[in-house]
Amino acid sequence: MSQTLTQALSSSPFLPLKGVRSPVGAVAVLVLGVVAIAVGAWVQVPMVPVPMSLQTFFVVLIGGLAGWRLGGAVLLAYLVSGALGAPVFADGASGARHLIGMTSGYLFGFLIAAVWVGALAERGWTSSFFRSTLAMLIGHGVILGLGAAVLGLMTDWTTAYEGGFRPFLLGGLAKSILAAGTISGLAKVTDR
Repeated sequence: MSQTLTQALSSSPFLPLKGVRSPVGAVAVLVLGVVAIAVGAWVQVPMVPVPMSLQTFFVVLIGGLAGWRLGGAVLLAYLVSGALGAPVFADGASGARHLIGMTSGYLFGFLIAAVWVGALAERGWTSSFFRSTLAMLIGHGVILGLGAAVLGLMTDWTTAYEGGFRPFLLGGLAKSILAAGTISGLAKVTDR
């Protein structure tokens, strides 16, 4: 497994991660990514039925920095750790029931978004601020679209739109701009 993670690092769009070639370094990136998303779960605005948190910021940022393989591995590890009991979901929640509940679409959207943003980053989308912002917006769109779709199937479409989609649009835009700015800033700092 660590060999696969090390290979994933070598395809990272973020050049400093390409220098991490050891299995220990790869596992460290994986663990730090899971911790970042878990911390993002604690920074939130309580809302019903879905809380607004910083998780999505870290999800798209990880995809943009790590690429689709490592970004996907981080999100898969995040979902598995939460399902196995680590308090990494919103409000410090854990357990497999969250992977089949009302917020499950958002959680699986995290995985798809990280992979998609990572694939765009590997194709050069994070080399400019505008394209990077667009990639992050696509990632947020995946999360919100899948999350609201599952929520609509479990409740009703009005609740899904009013409680699980519309309130997150402005936050998704802001977090996309912030993630793109973070990647641009890190690229400038590490190029020196």
